[in-house]
Amino acid sequence: MQDSHTSETTQKTIEETIVSGILSARIRPGTRLSENQLATLFGVSRTRVREAMMRLETRGIVHVSPRRGWFVVEPSAEEAIAVYEARRVIEAGLLRSMRVLTDQGRKALDAHLNEEKSAMAAGDRQRLTYLMGDFHIRIAELSGNAIIVDILRDLTARTILISMLYQSEFHAAQSHEGHCRIFQAMQAGDFGRAADLSVEHLDDVEMGLDLTARPDPLSELRSSLSLPPRTVSATVRPKNDKLQRSN
Repeated sequence: MQDSHTSETTQKTIEETIVSGILSARIRPGTRLSENQLATLFGVSRTRVREAMMRLETRGIVHVSPRRGWFVVEPSAEEAIAVYEARRVIEAGLLRSMRVLTDQGRKALDAHLNEEKSAMAAGDRQRLTYLMGDFHIRIAELSGNAIIVDILRDLTARTILISMLYQSEFHAAQSHEGHCRIFQAMQAGDFGRAADLSVEHLDDVEMGLDLTARPDPLSELRSSLSLPPRTVSATVRPKNDKLQRSN
């Protein structure tokens, strides 16, 4: 029998494996997460899997459908707007609270930006998706505040789900340039400027979303049957009528 420490470790492993799959765009919105299959993969009981799923549900990553099981969330347009607003508040506030970029922090961010360049040169979109989100998590890690890191990791995962639903084009170079500008301001010790640039960056990537589009519930079957993708968009915009603006 597993002791309580082992049980918690297993649940956390299941949770973080699923979140990591979303952060790297390997797990898509609406993906069904079978308790039986996860129990087999992780070598645990369905009870342990269910406990992990319930924790992910409180984090806004999955939801349960009666008699159907667990699914990765498909954020609505209104939820997408709320996620971006939360990120602007948290990331700008975090940067404004910083006083110095250590040499270790500078090297970590510089190495990360070089990874982004390499992934762009290789045309590795999946790797880029992960790196573009991870840049913001790395800045949070520099704060040493584990709570902020956890919150931002979950918000970033939800942002990637949003981009998979609503982003028609992937502007890697634009996102990379935004990251470089933030890093340059941090290196100069101008964290107020870095905070302003982070807001501009999130505004730009949100602008690239088409929040009038509706997710296609038949996308997987449509792809399996080699049918063309649905191109119909909703006729009603979200209540928040500001210009809608991924990582």
